[in-house]
Amino acid sequence: MDIQTIDVKVPEGCNVIFGQSHFIKTVEDLYEVMINGCSCVKFGIAFSEASQECLVRYDGNDDELMKLAADAIMEIGCGHSFIIYLKNAFPINFLPAIKNVPEVVRIFCATANPLQILIARNEQGGAVLGVVDGLAPEGIEEDSNIQTRKKFLRDIGYKR
Repeated sequence: MDIQTIDVKVPEGCNVIFGQSHFIKTVEDLYEVMINGCSCVKFGIAFSEASQECLVRYDGNDDELMKLAADAIMEIGCGHSFIIYLKNAFPINFLPAIKNVPEVVRIFCATANPLQILIARNEQGGAVLGVVDGLAPEGIEEDSNIQTRKKFLRDIGYKR
């Protein structure tokens, strides 16, 4: 068995949702979640089929993000994994609906941070062991950090 780290490109202004699913219908169902969740979202989805033709299935409403998603899932190379690249919206707008898609098994992360996927490979294929989402903490927030956090949430419309 070989353990690998795959660096996932997260362009400026984008967020990524990475998860695992179990059926070819994933792409269509996730497309519906995204388009119904926020009319202004731009996104690309890719899903790694784990049987039959073993193709990367993809869709979306933004050509650049669809290509990023398809390329990332091809590089990750683990069956039944999916990735969604999105702009103009935040993952929080979609996560509850994604979790309710019948074929979604788990969500590993939703992030705009630097992202690495930890993978074990053997003769059959690849397995996602986990993710490294962002950087390690450098300290505990102080009063000024708390004020900045609260202001940010209000500035982007998530708190009043």
